[in-house]
Amino acid sequence: MNPKVTTIGLGYIGLPTSALIADNEIPVYGVDVNPSVVETINQGKIHIVEPELDAVVAKAVKHNFLEAGTQAKEADTYLIVVPTPFKDKNEPDISYVEAATKGVIPLLKEGDTYIIESTSPVGTTEKMMELIYRERPELEGKLYLAYCPERVLPGNVMYELVHNDRVIGGVNEESTLKALDFYRQFVKGELHATNARTAEMCKLTENSSRDVQIAFANELSLICDKAGINVWELIKLANKHPRVNILQPGCGVGGHCIAVDPYFITSEFPMESQIIGKAREINNYKSFWCAEQIKKAKHEFQLKHGITPAIALMGLAFKPNIDDLRESPAKYIVQKVLQDAQDEVYYIVEPNIKTHQVFKITDYKEALEKADIVAFLVGHKEFSTLKLDQDKIILDFCGVKNK
Repeated sequence: MNPKVTTIGLGYIGLPTSALIADNEIPVYGVDVNPSVVETINQGKIHIVEPELDAVVAKAVKHNFLEAGTQAKEADTYLIVVPTPFKDKNEPDISYVEAATKGVIPLLKEGDTYIIESTSPVGTTEKMMELIYRERPELEGKLYLAYCPERVLPGNVMYELVHNDRVIGGVNEESTLKALDFYRQFVKGELHATNARTAEMCKLTENSSRDVQIAFANELSLICDKAGINVWELIKLANKHPRVNILQPGCGVGGHCIAVDPYFITSEFPMESQIIGKAREINNYKSFWCAEQIKKAKHEFQLKHGITPAIALMGLAFKPNIDDLRESPAKYIVQKVLQDAQDEVYYIVEPNIKTHQVFKITDYKEALEKADIVAFLVGHKEFSTLKLDQDKIILDFCGVKNK
């Protein structure tokens, strides 16, 4: 196979992106450090849960437009779609991006396009440009380098990769135009041209904005709990104002974007990002508060009845109706509660997964029937159909009873 595109990283974004490009009959070679992932994809199968992705991958592999391996191959366009984890004190770690870049540097030739899609601190694309030209000085000014972040929702990735607008920024105007031409081959959404630093900041700004808005709702829920006010009713009434749109509170914020991206800003601009930093604190505190409320309910039950309760912890995913547990506040709450477990019985529920390496998963109907205390951590659709016994203690952190 002689690929036109080499994609480094075949995870939640890298694989769907590779599959979409291949589905447009552009030969793609995907690279992943995990041999098991490579083997699975080359069999026409997938290692992640994402609607419609399995059929696209199977078709692309069958028709020889998609192949996977552990080492990069020469192509015309290189996409860097690897994780950007954190060091201590929530400082972003771009070592994966750097390692992926070093892996393709020997393959680069004049006229090639290099694009980072990984969420990155401002200035990362320029740093990688310096790295490339330091090792391949003969290519300076002869490559096209750009940044283009994804904007997708887990569970709807294949549709949104095609139809969502994209922000594309090159290290110079020629790079921006070249990257625009590349994405036009498979993106139907509008393509917005800018520079690399603005594109990098745009990704961080979008998710930081959402984090701040959620923090307002979560802070409001804490205030209403103390004031004896139903926060769900309050928000519904406040949103009747034509210029007010308060989001729904939950048990925190999770996922690989909203719970993470603000730290890319606060780590580099700590004095300037006061609201963004405080929003992160509020959303993290809400998870801690929820865990404390469950412990409090447990102790009050023991004092009142003289026995230890059975407790149902409803949900592990970071948002409703998916199986993704990354940075999940619900998972954090379960872990926090179990740290103080004694004689009480816990039923851990997640209808979107069958097994978990740490937790024993219980059917949600069985958990509801057997539990004395029911804590709703995630608003999965299955939970909205449940009839709640008035004798049970219900802790509704995500508005299941108010939908």
